[in-house]
Amino acid sequence: MIALLIFGMIAAAGVAILSFSVRAQGATATRLDDIFARNRTIALVSADLGQAIDRPARDEAGQTLPAFTGGADGQLRFVRAGWANIDAAPRASLQKVVYGVEDGALVRIAYPMIDGAAPLPPVVLLSGVAGVAARYRIRGAWGDRWDGTQGAPLPQAAELVVRRTDGSALRIVALVGTGYLPPLAPPNGGLPSGAGSNAPPPA
Repeated sequence: MIALLIFGMIAAAGVAILSFSVRAQGATATRLDDIFARNRTIALVSADLGQAIDRPARDEAGQTLPAFTGGADGQLRFVRAGWANIDAAPRASLQKVVYGVEDGALVRIAYPMIDGAAPLPPVVLLSGVAGVAARYRIRGAWGDRWDGTQGAPLPQAAELVVRRTDGSALRIVALVGTGYLPPLAPPNGGLPSGAGSNAPPPA
């Protein structure tokens, strides 16, 4: 009887250890998946914004949209260059993309064509999203909205803060179009501001 009791205790301890190990492994896998999703989101958003170009687009109704639009809620719409075409499909290397929050997830929506096309199905980048706050930088100042009326078609940089339902946050700061800033019109036909000198570029 004592031997059976000892055997039962050992077996119960073994089951408990195995159960704990399985739970720990599952939690670790979930955490690693989330880290991968965060890193992928940072890389993709930074790459898209870095290749944004001054190319207005048309929506499905034919209405012309600014080259770059962004709201305080992180809803972004712009056209990017560098769309890889490995299969040599009959399409341009430019792509219209939209970022936003749908059903508690940060999604990326791409379009097969820049003008007049319906969007492709959204791709979930990050789940468990409570909301997104965004800011846009031009000539040293940050604003919470961009519609192309700020004196340039593209901002110099954009910041997205993705708030998660677990209380954490993911902050992404990226240059837009590699810091796109058109030269200022030279007064009286002179050199643009800073030309021919060692003056640093605008912040």
